[in-house]
Amino acid sequence: MQAPISIQDKKSFIEWFLNHYQLKKRESVWILNYLVNHDSLLKNVHFIREAKFCPRGIIISSQCSNDAPFRFYKNHLVTTDAEKSFHDIRMNREEALYVQLNFHNSIQNASYVAVLEDNPFIPEDYYITKSDQENAKLLLEMLVYEQEKKKIQAAIDHSLDINDQQLFMELTIKLSKLENNNQGQPKLLNQ
Repeated sequence: MQAPISIQDKKSFIEWFLNHYQLKKRESVWILNYLVNHDSLLKNVHFIREAKFCPRGIIISSQCSNDAPFRFYKNHLVTTDAEKSFHDIRMNREEALYVQLNFHNSIQNASYVAVLEDNPFIPEDYYITKSDQENAKLLLEMLVYEQEKKKIQAAIDHSLDINDQQLFMELTIKLSKLENNNQGQPKLLNQ
């Protein structure tokens, strides 16, 4: 659980953002200025990524971004009408508002990262691709194989140390089977 972002930090960030970026929609400037001037609203504002998953989210883009200029999400409905969004923000002051700002290198911007919070509404598997899932499975199989191989090799070394020829033969056969079973295993993707 991360510490809550102070109202003053949010205010300072929005002011900095408005001074450094030109927004694609002028109404976005009005909305951000409105938030800055109303502490009661700002306490319910959360800067996040992927606002489209939030029950009440807003996406605002700067001129330097390739993203859509403006989106407002409320209970799975989407609008590009900033005035309707502004009205909703004013009328529902006590509801959480999740704000995503799109601007050049936003994920590397220290000022933005300082006010970013985790988005609790992102699906667990949102960032995981099929390729990632397959790679994770292959990696796990490879690690289990390597661990088993090391275990058998250590036991072989021990059988040599104690001069147990029968155990040595059993373990070398076991190691040979393990290596034969692992041949033809697919390698990790994207290597």
